[in-house]
Amino acid sequence: MIDIIFQLLAFFVMTLKIAAPEGDFSIKMPPAGRAEASVEMPPEPLRVRLSASPAGKLTAITLGDRVIGTNFADLRKKVLLLIQQRGGPDKADVEVELAPDENLRYEYVIEAMTAVTGEMRDGNVYRICNKIKFAPRRK
Repeated sequence: MIDIIFQLLAFFVMTLKIAAPEGDFSIKMPPAGRAEASVEMPPEPLRVRLSASPAGKLTAITLGDRVIGTNFADLRKKVLLLIQQRGGPDKADVEVELAPDENLRYEYVIEAMTAVTGEMRDGNVYRICNKIKFAPRRK
């Protein structure tokens, strides 16, 4: 019986892994007093509101605070201009937030998404914005 106890004791001693104490991290912190940390906030998304008539037809496109009309080509031009002011499509990390009215027909939403995403010229796709999200529903 004593042999079994010594074998178990030897087994547990050899397989024991000592865990590091909680909260003991080997991190080198910068010295106190130098506060040069700059937190860079992501740019505000471009907000596109699509207003609809009771029948579901598009009545107005609003980019930010400016009413554009109902032409999606104008929307594309305005979004491209704003993105170029932020550094261009390749450098700007711009997000477009679509806020369609609840009764707007789906085809207008798809056209708006296509307008802000990019366009096809000479058989090549020119990207404007890759990030599109929908605004929360309004009551």
